[in-house]
Amino acid sequence: MSQQLEVWMRGPVAGIPTLLQPIAHALLQAQEEIHAHLKDFPASKIWDTPFDCASVAFHLQHISGVLDRLFTYAESKSLNEAQLTALAAEGKKQSHITMHSLLTALDAQITISLAKLQSTEEYALAVPRGIGRKQIPTTLGGLLFHSAEHTMRHTGQLIVTIKILKHQS
Repeated sequence: MSQQLEVWMRGPVAGIPTLLQPIAHALLQAQEEIHAHLKDFPASKIWDTPFDCASVAFHLQHISGVLDRLFTYAESKSLNEAQLTALAAEGKKQSHITMHSLLTALDAQITISLAKLQSTEEYALAVPRGIGRKQIPTTLGGLLFHSAEHTMRHTGQLIVTIKILKHQS
């Protein structure tokens, strides 16, 4: 069985502007790796926190939430009440949350993020943007790059947590 090339090695993602390709590649790579590592993962362990590390559920919620929030800021918008409520709930065990619902939310948010990348004009990447209530200064490009960087950071942490929990089974 041959191993598939990483997303960035497969060529451009259709419809994504050239300068935004690395962001799309990172989001799609994270999505693939998360699904692959969660295959056969015991759903009963999604809230476990081995060695006080964040749970699988937290990482999945956080990746989806960060993408939603950063792309909201990229559009020069403030977070709405639903986004603030979701942020406050990240990592808090809720019985109605399942592996399926977490992965469905992740996939939906990545799809939304890719659609927003498609409609982003490269010339606007240096345009100033503000983060949060304090309007911490950044640029559109900075927000979009951070969305990819932060997603991959949590993907790595998630994979380690998954491996620990699978080993403990």
